[in-house]
Amino acid sequence: MATSGEPRTEALPFSHLSLELGHVYMDDLVDDPTRLRRHFAAVRPWADAARAGLGTPNSGARPRVSTCFLIDDYFSRRSTPAELIPPLLEAAAEAGLTIDYLARESACAGPVPGGSRPLADGSSRRGRTEPADWVLRRLVESPPPGTTGFRPPASCTGWLANGRRSPSLRISPALNSAGTVWQPPGETDARVHSVFLDVELWSGQEEKRSWSCALLSAVWQLVRLGLLRDDGHAVLAPTPWEDEGFPAEWDALAPVLRLNPRAAPFTAYVTCSVLPARFLPVEHAVRVILDQVHVESEVLGQVAMRCAAEGFGVPSEVVDRISYVFPPGL
Repeated sequence: MATSGEPRTEALPFSHLSLELGHVYMDDLVDDPTRLRRHFAAVRPWADAARAGLGTPNSGARPRVSTCFLIDDYFSRRSTPAELIPPLLEAAAEAGLTIDYLARESACAGPVPGGSRPLADGSSRRGRTEPADWVLRRLVESPPPGTTGFRPPASCTGWLANGRRSPSLRISPALNSAGTVWQPPGETDARVHSVFLDVELWSGQEEKRSWSCALLSAVWQLVRLGLLRDDGHAVLAPTPWEDEGFPAEWDALAPVLRLNPRAAPFTAYVTCSVLPARFLPVEHAVRVILDQVHVESEVLGQVAMRCAAEGFGVPSEVVDRISYVFPPGL
């Protein structure tokens, strides 16, 4: 039984689908200003297909779909919000698309700029929410069969695998009575053949870590699914944007902006991301990470109750709630 001293798990509003219209590197946009128009022109038919494929909830109501776009201001800041965001929104509008929510990738690393934690009700609470570190601390690695567990955990090494790595100790045939010099890696849940993946979570020293794109993208998926909590509070909740122009500094922007006041909720039961094919290896790594992240049972229970009430089926496994489209030529 919960007591008054225990944090309550904040409830969130949910759309049925969070549709990501793009996740591009800032360098690409700066080096090729025409890329935005080509990007959204290619995305439009696939975005329409994602909406159509969602179906209709059992209630018969029209599905709630919100759109979002992630800007990489973590690995590069060659442009400013004032220079980049207006042409971004214009290019989307020309393709008949509306970006409801605009997010900064640096917010997935943390801490939240200014040390304040935005909450779903529009208020804020002081603190140092670091979403990437939150995910790192909640990794639950499943030791592959036959391993001894001598290797340090991913929280120490910065590497997370989906199976058994090749032994690192090399033994000469003369000293190896078993005759085994090398063993291949193996995927834990392989079907006939393995697709082994070892994911780098960060680089550099602990005090100056550079989080990997895969880990930040895993955070981004958890945020969109409404599964990220800090002491019971949702993090990276959208902030309405009502100003006419955008600032010259990225840190002057909230982590997630709600650009469309009539938008459906930012968080959703399932997600779909329309991305360039070069992101496919990154998203494979994202799935490896999400498959080993522990999400609080109360948070999962809230989502399950909401889905059941709407007659909208959602997979029990978090990783199965995300989907992708990799259009040719994007």
